[in-house]
Amino acid sequence: MNDYTRAARCAPAAPARRLGSLRRVLTGLALLLMLARPTPAPAQFSYTTNNGALTITAYTGPGGAVAVPGAVDGLPVTSLGDFAFLFCGSLTSVTLPNSVTNIGDWAFYFCTALATASPGNSILNIGAGAFDLCASLTNITLPASVVSIGSDAFYGCSNLANVAIPASVTTLGDSAFCECTGLRGVTMAEGLTNIGTNAFYGCASLATVTIADGVTNVGDSAFYLCPSLTSVYFEGNAPALGAYSYVFFGDEAVTVYYLPGTAGWAGFAVNTGRTPVLWNPQVQTTGAGFGVRTNQFGFTVSGTAGLVVVVEASTSLAKPAWQPLGTNTLNGGSFYFSDPQWTNYPARFYRLRMP
Repeated sequence: MNDYTRAARCAPAAPARRLGSLRRVLTGLALLLMLARPTPAPAQFSYTTNNGALTITAYTGPGGAVAVPGAVDGLPVTSLGDFAFLFCGSLTSVTLPNSVTNIGDWAFYFCTALATASPGNSILNIGAGAFDLCASLTNITLPASVVSIGSDAFYGCSNLANVAIPASVTTLGDSAFCECTGLRGVTMAEGLTNIGTNAFYGCASLATVTIADGVTNVGDSAFYLCPSLTSVYFEGNAPALGAYSYVFFGDEAVTVYYLPGTAGWAGFAVNTGRTPVLWNPQVQTTGAGFGVRTNQFGFTVSGTAGLVVVVEASTSLAKPAWQPLGTNTLNGGSFYFSDPQWTNYPARFYRLRMP
């Protein structure tokens, strides 16, 4: 199969999802308009009640920086309903109270001026299309409570620069970060098992991805057309791939790295057309380079030439709090690391990790 055939089969995947997504938005909006007018909350919100809790169903204020109330008339606000801030082009920032556990489908759809979102520390679910086409969104911190990120959740958030997906998330929905053209880095913590189809399709600025141990499935076209992608670090075994694969189609500069002791990389290479590289740096504990030199503790790190290595330190192994000390490249297959601060601690432990 040549490249043109592969592209023809894969490229329509994301647009097809978008058509279906927009139909769902319009259908949902029509249903919303047919509902009985909800009781107005103080000032700028409408809501419905359910078992003593409130769901915000609509925002009617002037926009700008908005803080959703934690309670109204003594009842807690626990959810943002579907379409709650739909087409609110004047909204610039939103802060959610810790009482909110759910952000509904398309809740902030096409809020084009929304730059920052603070979802609180109790969010469990981020619905389908929740921040779809929020093109000004530059920053969102996903709390450790989040369990699911729906399909199209951040589709087209072209100014979102970095994302850390917490360990609580198990599934990343289809097209979740599709067309996030400004996204440069993604870190996925342990806990994630599935990366959906087209999850990072068309992320043109994405350069580095770290995929945690535990990811067992990567969907079709997950990193399709990410031309800036140079490094993908897998911390576990090779995942299963979608039926058509195309995981790194169009990513001509990408190198996939894997750790010693992990398995499945021969089949991964066949299915992706990318030959994985073993990430194998080691500290040399013998020779003149190991120990105290010019009042600094140091050591030589060696491994495959070109690998990028982060050196971290902690004062305890019982309850480690690892802090990065430096990032080095194995130019020529080795580099020397020294720590001028080692005398400031009663004990100092070191480790190497992927970027």
